[in-house]
Amino acid sequence: MQVANFVAPSSGGLRTALDRLAEGYSGHRYDVVQVIPGRSYTETPMAWGTRVTLRASMVPGTGYRMFSGVNAVAPTLARFRPYRLEVHDRTTLRGLGEWANRRGVRALVVSHERLDRLLGQWLPTWLPLTAAADHSNRALAAGFDTVVCTTAWAAEEFTRLGTPNLRRVPLGVDLARFHPKAADPVLRATLTHPDEALLVMASRLSREKRPELAIEAVRELHRRGRRVHMLVAGDGPLRLRLQERAAGLPVRLLGFVSDPQQIAALLASADVVVAPGPVETFGLAALEALASGTPVVANLASALPEVLGAAGRSARGTAGDFADAIEAELDAPPTEQRQAARAQAERFPWSATVAGFLTAHAITPSSDRRFDEQAGRRAR
Repeated sequence: MQVANFVAPSSGGLRTALDRLAEGYSGHRYDVVQVIPGRSYTETPMAWGTRVTLRASMVPGTGYRMFSGVNAVAPTLARFRPYRLEVHDRTTLRGLGEWANRRGVRALVVSHERLDRLLGQWLPTWLPLTAAADHSNRALAAGFDTVVCTTAWAAEEFTRLGTPNLRRVPLGVDLARFHPKAADPVLRATLTHPDEALLVMASRLSREKRPELAIEAVRELHRRGRRVHMLVAGDGPLRLRLQERAAGLPVRLLGFVSDPQQIAALLASADVVVAPGPVETFGLAALEALASGTPVVANLASALPEVLGAAGRSARGTAGDFADAIEAELDAPPTEQRQAARAQAERFPWSATVAGFLTAHAITPSSDRRFDEQAGRRAR
């Protein structure tokens, strides 16, 4: 079973990760039950199993819903009797590790946020943030059989504690959907000048993503006389503020783009994708850009340099530094850059991610004794 908070209809990376993992488990003949928050109770049959939506309260100013605690989901989990439990949350659902342990169910938690860096985005730096994060992380790791991080950067706050049950499993990318062939010539035709570069930012518009940094980089490039046009795919609590900040600049806010083909076309048509978030623990949208053959300029403070390798550039978190990196990328040989981007993305197939998560669940074909030959399915 998969359980998560902060999954909404307009979610990006987390929803993608949940669904692709579920599809992968189904390919290994597992039925998956996915429990997420929503407005009301629903059970929706999926190709990979069942998606259960339970009523949960809105988190003010975020657009997300969050379960109040373990008791909000425990009756549903007990009804489905999970074989393995996979928790994609470290807030109100962190107690599910102990819940599973009392029932003899192996459970893992995926750390999608680096707590020490995230606290620094919201709290004064003079507070003992590292000590607070360490205390929380020790307790989290002690409650689960396995803690999964998707990058070495994300895992640092656990490795410094010597966490013995830590596993690192990178996320993956749909190499067929996100492909250079998805580029849309119509998007290029809408540019004002033939030599205008197309920049794309695909991100939730919230404080921790630092979307204003991309807008200010465009302002700086415009000041330098560099012809660029930016399309912003995403929504969030900062949208109105960003619209005001972008007034007079060659920037268009598209809102949330629900069509996966449209997102693929945007990423493949861009000259550079900009990823300004300083606390990204993986950056799935950036990896999708690489698969589309588009180089990425990312925040040096995040995990993205680890994901990008040589297929992009990293910049410190200032508009000037981002503008410098974007210009350097635009001036590089485009064919070489696009080939390098695609080659880097091909190192991250979802099949490898699924295999890594199954191993983290202590599941291998030889060790799984609950396989039902007659039904041809395994437990949830």
